[in-house]
Amino acid sequence: MTMITTLVLLFVIALSLSLIFTPMVRSLGIGFGAMDVPTERKVHTEPIPRIGGLAVFLSFVITSFIAIAMISNVSHPYKFSSNEMLGYVGACVVLCCGLWDDFRHLNPWVKLFFQIAAATLAFIGGARISGIYFGITGWHFHLLMSYAVTVFWFLLLINAINLIDGLDGLAAGIVFFTSAVMVVSSAMKGESLSAYYFVILAGAVLGFLKYNFNPATIFLGDGGSYFLGYLIALLSIHGSVKSHVGVLMLIPLLALGVPIFDSILSPIRRFIRGQSIFQADKGHIHHMFLDLGLSSRKVVLLFYGITMALCVLAILMITVRGRELLGSLLAVLLIGMILLVRKLGYLEYLAFDKFYGWFQDMTDVAGISQKRRSFLSMQIEVNKAQDMDELWLNTVEALKMLHFDQASLCVRGRQTWQWQSEEEDHVAGAEQSAAANQDYDASDGLMKLEIPLTNNDDQEFLGKLVLIKDLKRGAVQPYTMRRVESLRRTLIPNIKRLKSM
Repeated sequence: MTMITTLVLLFVIALSLSLIFTPMVRSLGIGFGAMDVPTERKVHTEPIPRIGGLAVFLSFVITSFIAIAMISNVSHPYKFSSNEMLGYVGACVVLCCGLWDDFRHLNPWVKLFFQIAAATLAFIGGARISGIYFGITGWHFHLLMSYAVTVFWFLLLINAINLIDGLDGLAAGIVFFTSAVMVVSSAMKGESLSAYYFVILAGAVLGFLKYNFNPATIFLGDGGSYFLGYLIALLSIHGSVKSHVGVLMLIPLLALGVPIFDSILSPIRRFIRGQSIFQADKGHIHHMFLDLGLSSRKVVLLFYGITMALCVLAILMITVRGRELLGSLLAVLLIGMILLVRKLGYLEYLAFDKFYGWFQDMTDVAGISQKRRSFLSMQIEVNKAQDMDELWLNTVEALKMLHFDQASLCVRGRQTWQWQSEEEDHVAGAEQSAAANQDYDASDGLMKLEIPLTNNDDQEFLGKLVLIKDLKRGAVQPYTMRRVESLRRTLIPNIKRLKSM
C-alpha cells in the first residue's frame, strides 16, 4: 500500500468515525447538561452542547489503534515506547481537565496547572524542544531552558486554539487546515508516521466540523480545544526531531498565526486595562470583525481564507532556499498582521502615547524624573519651615512648579495667606466675580480646588488650601493632582507643628 493510499484510507476512517460519534456525543451532552448557555459575550442565542471534543478524541484514538494494528505502512514505522506514551497521557489530562470545566467551571489557575502538568509529561516522555537551528547555526538549550521553552510551546498552542474558539466552526476549521499543511510538510520530508497522525486528526476534525459549522449544533468546548492544541504541539515536536526544531517547527506556528497572535495579545490587553489576564471578554480579533458588521459566517470564512493563505506560505517555506528570503517573508507577514489589527483598533491599548504616559507616571511616582525630584526638594523646605510665613513662601514655590495662578491658605485660628501670579491679574478679577456668585461659569476657563486640611490622626480640622488655575493658559498635567495631594500631606503635620509653637 502506497503512502498516499494509506493517507486517504486513514482520513476516510477518521472522518467516518467522527460523523458517527459527534451526534452521539451531542446527545450525551444534552443528557448530562453540559450546555453552553448564552451570555452577553456569546454569539449564539440557544443552549448548545459543549463536549464535542470528546467525539474528536474518540475518532482520533480509535483510528490510530486501527492503523497501528492493521495497516502495515503505519505499524512498520511505529515503535512502542513507554516514555512517548507519557505525551499521550498528557493529552488525556488536558482533555479531562477541559471536559471537567465544560461540566463544572474550574478556576483558571487550576486549568493552567493541569496544562503545565500535561506539558511536563510530554517533556519527560521525550517531546522536547532542545534547541532552535537554521542550517548549521542556532542555539542549543540546557535542560531547564529546554523545559521552559517546551512548556511555553504547549501552553501557547493550547490557549491559542481555546481563545479562537468563539465562533461556529472557527477553531475546528483552522485546526483542519493546519493539520492538512502538516500532512503535506511531513510527507515532503519523509516523516510518514507524523503525516499519518496528522491526517487522522484532519479527518476527525472535518467530520466534527459538519456539525460545528454555522449554525452549530455542538461546540468543541474547553476539552476539545485543549486536546487539539496539545496534540498539534506534541505531534509537531515529534515530527521535527530530526530537523532540530528549525524551519519545520515554524509551520504550525505560521498556520496557526491568527489564533497565536490573538493569544499573545489578549493577556497583554487585559493587563493594560487592569483586568485579570484570565478574564473572558469580547476583545478578540474575531469579535473586532463582528463589530464591523460582518456576520458570524462571513468572519469564519474570512479567517479560513487567511489561514489557507498562511498554509500556502508555510509550504513555500519548505521549498524556498535561502534564509534571507524566508526572513523577509516572515517580516512582511508580521508587519501586515500588525497593521491589520491596528486598523481594527485592537492595538489601541498598546499605542505609543499610552505607553509613554504610563512610563511618565511610573518615573514620577518613583521619583526618577527631574521635575518630581525638584518638587520633592520644595516639600523638604516646607518641612524645615520655622514659622507659618516661611511655610507659605515655600508652599508658593511648590505651587509655581505646578503652574497654578492663585492660591490661599486659611489656617483655623490664624490669618489667611494669599498669593497671585504677577502675570495673571485677570485671574483675581474673575475669582472675585465668581466669589460673589458663589460659583464659576464654565466659560471662565478656571479650575478651583478647595482642599480641606484635616489631621488624619484625630480628624482635627486645621484649615483649607484653595488653588486656582487658568486652563486657557495651560492644561493640567498628568502628575498635577498627585503632587497636590502629596503637598497636602506635607502641609498637615507642619501646620499642626507650627500652631503648637
